[in-house]
Amino acid sequence: MAERRTKREIAMVVAGLAIVVAAVGPLALHWLTNPPDQRMVDLDVYRSGGQAVLRGAPVYDFMTQPPQLLPFTYPPFAVLLAVPLAFVPWTVAQWLWVALVLLALTITVRYAFRPLLDRFRPWAPVLTGVIVALCAYPMPLRDQIRFGQVDVFLVAMCVADCAARRPRWPRGLLIGLATAIKLVPGVFIIYFLVTGRRREAGTAVAGAAIATLGTFLVLPVDSADYWFRALFDSERLGSNTATTNQSIRGMLLRTYLPDSITAALWLACAGLIAYFGFRAARRTALEGDEIGGIAITGLVAVLISPVSWIHHLAWLVVVLGALAGSGRGRRALALAAGVWLFYVLTIPWWGITMLAHHVGPRAIGRIVQDAYGLGAVGLLLVFRRRRPERAAPVRESQRDRVDTSRQEPQVGTLGP
Repeated sequence: MAERRTKREIAMVVAGLAIVVAAVGPLALHWLTNPPDQRMVDLDVYRSGGQAVLRGAPVYDFMTQPPQLLPFTYPPFAVLLAVPLAFVPWTVAQWLWVALVLLALTITVRYAFRPLLDRFRPWAPVLTGVIVALCAYPMPLRDQIRFGQVDVFLVAMCVADCAARRPRWPRGLLIGLATAIKLVPGVFIIYFLVTGRRREAGTAVAGAAIATLGTFLVLPVDSADYWFRALFDSERLGSNTATTNQSIRGMLLRTYLPDSITAALWLACAGLIAYFGFRAARRTALEGDEIGGIAITGLVAVLISPVSWIHHLAWLVVVLGALAGSGRGRRALALAAGVWLFYVLTIPWWGITMLAHHVGPRAIGRIVQDAYGLGAVGLLLVFRRRRPERAAPVRESQRDRVDTSRQEPQVGTLGP
């Protein structure tokens, strides 16, 4: 009987892998066979950064080959992690990166859709394969393969750190390392603080600090160059007014108001989104929906960041998992399906077409162009009004008597 069960489990895993390969294979092949100078351009930046370290060349002064001419924009700890890519042939690096992206996506799905997968536990491997295949197609996720991006790795690290029932690492460490790789995951330090997990927040700060200071010892010149110069040059990231920048600031920049007014509006909007967003994340987490809290925090990060390219919306996987829940609510599943379809469609580019061909009022074209960012705002409103399944609210008096910083957060109870 045990042998038969083992064979069945292996067959389920193989079936899940086959679904992912069959569904995502055409997508990967499409981007891996497009013109060489358009292929995984961000992965080329990481690899070139690793090569610069080995050559002793300035990391923040190089540009990738024409026509891209892209600079390295992440903190210096990230370039240390990119050094192994310099030892791998370019073709191998591309295929390896696709495999790692799918692995990170699978890890994220396993956490984000845990209530649904637990409900259908015997079929979980197959269901995981189906969900991974579906999640690879919304534009923020397929851009991970198209550009060879790192966002899905950071999402997986943050989700695992917050939602693992009994992590084998000090909780907070992965978020600290993710923050040292790219600053945006630092919002989860605030998430830990507002949900009463001060020890985990301290671990995250310590992890980020140790990684950053350690890199200063290895790459002192490049570290100083980043923290005192490159960090403050937002134009290094590309045109901030481009459609692909779907942050609040990006949307405001496309109104072409005077710079002072744009800056004031951005600060006001970012402050409001952060305030109400973290309040909603705190309430959602304390009501027992950890994945919902993570999803809200990820959306806040995308919206308040000065620059948020479409691939930064890789948090969509967590959003879909939080909306779907256990799959018992038809409305919840319909909403998740609608959100999935919304981000599969290239709606912002419809707005560009409308503006270019003067279709309808110009304001409508701008709204359509900003669709993904406005969709993130709408999702925050949905989460703010939503109540988790089988929620068990924690009263303030009870929360004050419990040291929540020593509890193990998880989906359903905030303590595994």
